[in-house]
Amino acid sequence: MGKKKEKIVDLKPEVDKISDEHLSEIQTLVNKINKIQFQIGAVELQKHTMLHDLAVTQDGVALMQDKLYKEYGTYDVNIQDGSINKTEQNDG
Repeated sequence: MGKKKEKIVDLKPEVDKISDEHLSEIQTLVNKINKIQFQIGAVELQKHTMLHDLAVTQDGVALMQDKLYKEYGTYDVNIQDGSINKTEQNDG
């Protein structure tokens, strides 16, 4: 009745360490990942700085529009030659 279980023998030798070739390959891959992640961080920082500069510049435009409106009654001007763009509302 009792079946005898066969013992499975692992024929692979037991090792404590990967080969130098594999170690070098995995180190190269991990270093590449780290480099790419660092570069992404640098680009994100640059993006953040640029978005901040854009917001500051847009605030400057809004302030300039207020100055123009107080001085000329409009901020609708041609930025090429400085002429005021006349509209029916501005003429009235």
